[in-house]
Amino acid sequence: MSTKRLSLLALFIALSVIGASIKIPAVVGSIALDFFPALIAAVFLGRSTGAMVAGFGHFLSALIVGMPLGPMHIIIALEMAAIVWIFQMIYENRKPKLAGLFAVVSNTLIAPIPMLFLLGIGFYVALLPSLFIGATVNTVAALLLIPRFEGIFDRVLASDMK
Repeated sequence: MSTKRLSLLALFIALSVIGASIKIPAVVGSIALDFFPALIAAVFLGRSTGAMVAGFGHFLSALIVGMPLGPMHIIIALEMAAIVWIFQMIYENRKPKLAGLFAVVSNTLIAPIPMLFLLGIGFYVALLPSLFIGATVNTVAALLLIPRFEGIFDRVLASDMK
């Protein structure tokens, strides 16, 4: 990984830290705006970079509120990384709306399924509204910002190829 790409990875993790500090009211305090930098990083820097940002972003968001779900956050971080990975694959095929829909649905309904088995249906259902709002805000922010950053990243990363 070049110095430029490593610097951009650090920038996106820093943006994720800032987003992790902006919480969405929920049953657990780890729902925040830490996800959209990972989506943007995945589109411009690749799936693995976006997945790293998503995993770190979730851990930081959970750490800020005292890791309320304990080791469950490892599973959640891996889920976030997988969602970003698949989001980028769909987005790469010129289907941004489908990628956005995937991100919202998977973040809202699929990612919390382990909670359903471990903490019960009541907890799962209580999470859904906050997860939906968080996933929607993060995804819409990313989908609005990606086209605006395209020219910048094309120039910055083009000089990486020389």
